[in-house]
Parts: sequence; structure tokens; C-alpha cells
Amino acid sequence: MGEILQEAIQNRRNELINKLIIHNIFKKGHKQLFELTLQELEDEFKYIQQESHPHSDVGSIKWKNCAKLTS
Repeated sequence: MGEILQEAIQNRRNELINKLIIHNIFKKGHKQLFELTLQELEDEFKYIQQESHPHSDVGSIKWKNCAKLTS
């Protein structure tokens, strides 16, 4: 059971690190992301989510090749 828990924690850490990198976050203070604990990564990601505009970056809707409808 311990190995499954460790693998789940590592997967979550990797997921958070990738999401932070997408937001151009590579360090917190003098530490690299991979040096942070899971809780520190969770806190940093929650902070980024609160501070970023919902339509500004990752996950936002982007219209491509849309023709303007005319009546």
C-alpha cells in the first residue's frame, strides 16, 4: 500500500510542476519546483489560480478561423 501512495504523491507533484511551468513558474524563492513538497506545490498552484484571470492563459477559449456571421 505504501508504494501506491508514494506513486500517487509523485504523480500529483509532477502534475503540479507541469501546470506551474505552463504558467512560467520555475522557482519559488531559491528552490527549484522539484525541491518543493507536495503541500508547497499545492499552495503555489492555488495562489496562481486565484491571481490569474480565467480567460487569460491556459484553458481559455480561443477562437480560430471564425467568420463573422452576417444577416
